[in-house]
Amino acid sequence: MNTLLILMDSLNRHYLPAYGGSVCRTPNMDRLAARGVVFDNHWAGSLPCMPARRDLMTGRLSFLETPWSPIQPWDRTLPAELRKQRRVVSHLITDHHHYFHSGGEAYHTQFDAWEFERGQEWDPWRPPLDNGADKPAHLGQNDRWPTYWSNRRAMDVQNDLDHPTPRCFQRAIEFLDRLPRAAPDWFLQLEVFDPHEPFACPDAYLRELGDDYAGPLCDWPKYGRVTEPPEIVEHVRRRYAACVLMADRWLGRLLDRLDDLGLWEDTRVILTTDHGHLLGEGGWWGKNTMRDRAELLNIPLVVAGGGAPRGERRAGLTTTIDLMPTICRNHGAEPPDIVRGRALQPLIENDGPHHDAVLSGYFDKDVNLTDGRFLYHRQPADGAAVYEHTLMPRRYRGFVKPEQLASAEFGCFLPHAGDTPQMRIMHRSRRHEREPDAPYASDDHPVFDLIDDPEQRRPVNDPAVETRLATQMAELLERCGAPPSQADRLGFG
Repeated sequence: MNTLLILMDSLNRHYLPAYGGSVCRTPNMDRLAARGVVFDNHWAGSLPCMPARRDLMTGRLSFLETPWSPIQPWDRTLPAELRKQRRVVSHLITDHHHYFHSGGEAYHTQFDAWEFERGQEWDPWRPPLDNGADKPAHLGQNDRWPTYWSNRRAMDVQNDLDHPTPRCFQRAIEFLDRLPRAAPDWFLQLEVFDPHEPFACPDAYLRELGDDYAGPLCDWPKYGRVTEPPEIVEHVRRRYAACVLMADRWLGRLLDRLDDLGLWEDTRVILTTDHGHLLGEGGWWGKNTMRDRAELLNIPLVVAGGGAPRGERRAGLTTTIDLMPTICRNHGAEPPDIVRGRALQPLIENDGPHHDAVLSGYFDKDVNLTDGRFLYHRQPADGAAVYEHTLMPRRYRGFVKPEQLASAEFGCFLPHAGDTPQMRIMHRSRRHEREPDAPYASDDHPVFDLIDDPEQRRPVNDPAVETRLATQMAELLERCGAPPSQADRLGFG
């Protein structure tokens, strides 16, 4: 059996027709869904980009022990396990530049081979020597990254194949075309950064969606509260939908090649994302600062091919860390004992219970729990200590600061790391930024009923429900092997 994992970034399932959405047009995602199983209750684990990928690689919740982080020496990664146990050849095709700057070390080198398509977002590809002198009138946060303008000037922005996402799909098609007749089992992880912002694609896709906006360029709204007028919000949503449409069109070409080569019988195709993205929901842009709404956490998952049922849906509760053991089992490999995800093979075949509840969140912010109906946000004590565990003190913007390293402890703090010691570095917790008219007190732990209140406007006022969810969270933290500081800062200590 082979595995093709297609990972799109920031894909908001609430916009997708396969999940009842109407913002995006996705005939090829729909085509994949029709020939496979759609998971209706799939949830992100760790946020944002690299924490989510560490979850996927290790089958554990990385946000409980580190923020944005490299792969650590004690991690048992998916490509390494496939190679060691079953001699599966793994390959990564990506335009996700976070693998190749600070804090993303040792991910791509887990694979037997890898390809990197350049130019997404602020990928430091073209030097900003002219300081963006000829940039057009624009709104948003483009000025934070001068390389964005340098990268754009190196592209024909109206040509699909000058954009990294289509090139990634093209490389995947070429991978399939090059497969020898007697190829060993393979695992291909195809990652496309779109529809992550900036929402840039050829204008033809915008015209296809009927966008008639004529104002300053607005393809990269700043994370935080929406202050722009409704016409800007609508235009940004169309730009997002245009990026999805571009990716979907190239997905269709990849699915065509699977058809042409007759690979569906022995290839399992998995389509998912790392997290969603807010485009005005609750009055917010982006992610990171606000309450982790369902639009961020409840994400798409489709599994097709390799004998999977066709045109079926599953209600069982699943999460990102389930994918690592699932792909292991797909190749006849055993997930390591330290993995906390559960393989999806039984659920793929027949619907039923999978998890009672799952956790998600950011390293130093709220911890969230859902049981499939309620979404519970447990806020930490403001400023409470939380500890990072690492042997690679690298973050999104470089090395951990010397003053933090000077106060770091050194020892064996994580039982699942065995005899490998770690640096333990203290951080301070933060709470989510609240809506100006939030219907709950600043120190509350709000609960929302996603069936009766899918837009999450009315917190549940039921102490018994909150007590039950809090108990589940405390038990799950222990079961996941969370460091004691997580329970302490949440008031469970």
